[in-house]
Amino acid sequence: MDKLKNYDTLLFAAIAFYAIYLFTSYSGIGISPDSIMYTSAARNFVANGNLHTFNNIPIVDFPVFYPFFLGVISFISQTDPVKFGAVLNMCMFATLIFTSGWIMSRFTPASHIYKWLALAAIILNPGLLQVYSYLWSETLFILEVLLFLIVFRKYLLTHAGKWLVFAAGIAAVACITRYAAVTIVGTGGLLLLLDRQLPIRKKVSHIIIYGLICISLLVANLTFNALHTGTVTGPREPSITSFSQNLYYFGSVFCEWIGMTPNMYHTFALPLAIIILVGFIAALTFNFTRRKLDSFENLAITFALIYGLFIVLSSTFSRYERINPRLLAPMYIPALWGYTSWGLLLLKRIADRRVRMAVAAIFILMMLGYITQIYLIDKKRYNDQIVDEYGNPGYTDNDWMESEFAKYLKTIDKGMFAPKVGIYSDAHEAVYFFSGMSSYLVPHKFFKKDVEKFYKIKRFYLIWFNNLENPELINIKDIQKVKKLKVIKQFEEGAIYEYDSQNQN
Repeated sequence: MDKLKNYDTLLFAAIAFYAIYLFTSYSGIGISPDSIMYTSAARNFVANGNLHTFNNIPIVDFPVFYPFFLGVISFISQTDPVKFGAVLNMCMFATLIFTSGWIMSRFTPASHIYKWLALAAIILNPGLLQVYSYLWSETLFILEVLLFLIVFRKYLLTHAGKWLVFAAGIAAVACITRYAAVTIVGTGGLLLLLDRQLPIRKKVSHIIIYGLICISLLVANLTFNALHTGTVTGPREPSITSFSQNLYYFGSVFCEWIGMTPNMYHTFALPLAIIILVGFIAALTFNFTRRKLDSFENLAITFALIYGLFIVLSSTFSRYERINPRLLAPMYIPALWGYTSWGLLLLKRIADRRVRMAVAAIFILMMLGYITQIYLIDKKRYNDQIVDEYGNPGYTDNDWMESEFAKYLKTIDKGMFAPKVGIYSDAHEAVYFFSGMSSYLVPHKFFKKDVEKFYKIKRFYLIWFNNLENPELINIKDIQKVKKLKVIKQFEEGAIYEYDSQNQN
């Protein structure tokens, strides 16, 4: 049976590899605006030894490690990230599944059937399949979460300083992969505080060592950002969603993951969010009273709780994309473990064999029902994006590949733009992706001084995409009210304009 621990996990890892192959088989790796930021910084790392984006400023909105990671692979392989991205994600998703299986083989108690069901649920989760179909930093961050759980559990079992330093090192790297990795730091810090086996003096020293190592790289990254750009994480706007709204969005993601239809979200999303978070709090409290903090299951519960609360609270104070499956993908595996592994303990405590078999059968049927439900969601996405030949939504899907404007940008004569005259756009990453040209994003409406500064520019070019309406940016109608724009090239999907104050009548 020991061999089966590895062979069955390898089989699921191979299935995971193939799943990402399927979802990237038509148009390659999915490319979003974030992907282009990562890619341009990686290309600059290879070409110039820095992590500047396409507009020649240091990457600030995102931490530096993921583009550095892509840059190192690109340098070694002499291949562009967009070209190797699909294969990289196939390998990373397979590694994630193998690591998950390795961890579940060490649950107490462990069960092969439970592991198989859980691995199937992980592979088929729509959120994870989406994340690993795109060139996104979550692909690396989710793997770092599991590696941290493995190493930090080793520390909890031994209280050896070397394992504490190793775990803190993983957390430090994770913090410059995703800023949300402060939740990994919080997971370890909370468990250190709750650990009753550590003498007070040793606990204090370990917390200090752990904290200093964890935040070291993040502090260096943020300090660099502040010195070179004047902001630590780029310009941030205050949130426009309340705590209750964010709880609802949080719950709606889990409603989606368990197969509910959107018309059911209004009824179930908010209660489900509360049940999930309160349940994790109750489970952590229960484990603390039983002095059972060193299990993988408890580590998973602790991380899922802290990560979930962080996303809801940070969304309440700072504006970024609405809570969605991509944002919550890092907590899916820990949450799945937290809400299913208790079944193994329950079965262990049932003395009557027939009752135990009946309960096990009910549990298996519930898991199979859930797996079937998410499989149908994945099948629909596969039919829409691969069978119907549309591609992963983003800059490599059919809408963009068949766009006359995008085709024009790919072959544009850069000499048509006067030297040293700024180029602006409502999608500067799209301009770079299709033409290779640097441009600047038109200002956000919220930042009034930036808007005023933009309107004072005496000459500029404007590349505008009609189908990318962003309500947070000043739009083309706003600009035309203030500036008389000259059309250089017009398309159905957008246009290229020029403004020159000297030619205004």
